[in-house]
Amino acid sequence: MNYRRIFQSAAVSFADLVSRLPADRWDGPGLGDWTLRDLVGHTASSALRQVPALLAIHAESVTVESAEAFWSFARTVAPEVYAAYTAASGRDARETGLWLGDDPAARVSELAGRATQALAAAADDDVIATAVGGMRVRDWLPTRTFELVVHGQDAADAAGVAYVLAPGVLAETAAQAARIAAAVGDGPLLLRALTGRATWPEKYSVM
Repeated sequence: MNYRRIFQSAAVSFADLVSRLPADRWDGPGLGDWTLRDLVGHTASSALRQVPALLAIHAESVTVESAEAFWSFARTVAPEVYAAYTAASGRDARETGLWLGDDPAARVSELAGRATQALAAAADDDVIATAVGGMRVRDWLPTRTFELVVHGQDAADAAGVAYVLAPGVLAETAAQAARIAAAVGDGPLLLRALTGRATWPEKYSVM
């Protein structure tokens, strides 16, 4: 599976998941301070709704070469910048969650369709202006797949339902997480833990 098909498969799986979330769980716990509605709103916005808009904003040059560099960028910014970004993300999550309305599944399916159509019109090497700098489409889109998979699993866990993903989608997302770990200096720890030679620190995250 290439990065386009992996994204499309993840988007379909996420839309299916949203259609199966129990109605009585939407205002319950989601992730951290977010309700389930906030969590789905964040995922739908960052991984689907923003795709057409960002694909339309071209940058002059590539400043971020990979998906793992995109994610590791958060560890290099000033704390106040990161805090402001987190606050803005929280507001967007709540606003998008409310926008999903009484039929979230229909809204998410609509967003997935728009994202897929926009992607079809973009070239692999188009350089777009992302939040962390200029990136090629083929390097940036996997970060959106990562959002769909990781936060989709968060939503499924919060609601107590299964999240069905294609093996290729899971494999690529896990590989991206491993590349992030290596990029931030945790490659040796990752390798030892995955081969039974070490244990993960409590609440370890590559993000």
